[in-house]
Amino acid sequence: MVMNNSFILLGLAQDPVRKKIVFVTFLYFYLGTLLGNLLIIATIKTSQALGGPMYFFLFHLSLSDTFLSTSTAPRMIVDTLLRNTTISFSECIIQAFTFHFFGCLEIFILIIMAVDCYMAVCKPLHYMTIMSQQVCGALVAVAWVGSCVHSSAQIFLALSLPFCGPNVIDHYLCDLQPLLRLACTDTYMVNLLLVTNSGAICTASFVMLMFSYVIILHSLRNHSAEGKRKALSTCISHIIVVILFFGPCIFIYTRPATTFSMDKMTAVNAEVKNAMRMLWSKKLISDDKRRMEVPSFSSLFGLI
Repeated sequence: MVMNNSFILLGLAQDPVRKKIVFVTFLYFYLGTLLGNLLIIATIKTSQALGGPMYFFLFHLSLSDTFLSTSTAPRMIVDTLLRNTTISFSECIIQAFTFHFFGCLEIFILIIMAVDCYMAVCKPLHYMTIMSQQVCGALVAVAWVGSCVHSSAQIFLALSLPFCGPNVIDHYLCDLQPLLRLACTDTYMVNLLLVTNSGAICTASFVMLMFSYVIILHSLRNHSAEGKRKALSTCISHIIVVILFFGPCIFIYTRPATTFSMDKMTAVNAEVKNAMRMLWSKKLISDDKRRMEVPSFSSLFGLI
């Protein structure tokens, strides 16, 4: 049982002055991320020129990022204004579920976008046939189902833990790693399953993505200078987003649960990732709208 059926979140800071700094900083980041993603979503949905596979996947990426940010940021921002920062067990479980669901969804969509990029560069003549509307819809559906399976497994691990001692979470959100430290039982096997689940997904996905971009960049050697320039510009933006996203993910979920305060700062790194992708996405959309070309990786790279 959890003491008083609730947890106490310590947040990022305890000092009143630092809490005000955290409030202003993360309110700015959250609103910027939220408005940026909503702008991308509205632009893609209302523009007939942005109907290709790339923008279909970008729409779902921005949608998942909106929900991912909303699953943690508002609670953390409000907590900086409160003296009592308790969170009920049910709310904690819901937050952990949504955080892992939409985080995993982002991973899967990034993988799908890499596949789309590979098809456009390496199979340009068959791109529109392979990446049809039905195929794109099926890929996104698989991503949503896979994310649900992953997050459900995480919640099953959390619900299997007995909590009968301290109820103070040294973090600003509910996640499996900080919860493991509060369980009054041996968590070796649970931690092993956590590393196998989240850690393996992060690491394997990162390796797959980087390998795919190596293949894509290698295949550009026979293309025109203009095609290489456009492809490199887009691929490098993708790679930066992937590194910023997967770096903290791999650091947190591929090692045993510890009391490192670095975990909180590493998790905060996700805000930087959001800002980077937001700038890249808006630039990509504005550039393509000015060119008035059919929006796809193929047309972007000038390969077909």
